[in-house]
Amino acid sequence: MFIHFSIIMIVTKNKNKKFDQKSYDSFFHTIENNLRENGLGDVAVNKKMKDLNKILYDILLKLIIEKSPNKKIFINFNLIQKYFKEFKDPNDEKYRHFENYLSKFYIFCFDIPVDNMVKETNNFKF
Repeated sequence: MFIHFSIIMIVTKNKNKKFDQKSYDSFFHTIENNLRENGLGDVAVNKKMKDLNKILYDILLKLIIEKSPNKKIFINFNLIQKYFKEFKDPNDEKYRHFENYLSKFYIFCFDIPVDNMVKETNNFKF
């Protein structure tokens, strides 16, 4: 979820638009509600939300290490490996497939209007 959300935020910035605060708030409000539904109390939810916010910004700031002229992106393998332990080698076929998926998601988001981006991502097909 955070990787997709980060890509949406990155694309918005690359289109010289301001990311909608309402979408950001709604995203985290939904997560907070889910944590509470799972039985976490106020203190635990606040700590978890702080941790999740740090993870989002870690991903947001380090996800893309390079963009090529054809909109393809190159993903920071070390960052992905930090959150997905199953990726052990950047040359592994599974990782390449994952990187390709994220690159295509980036291109998809770049090709749709910012105002519709969050809603339209449900239509992404790989």
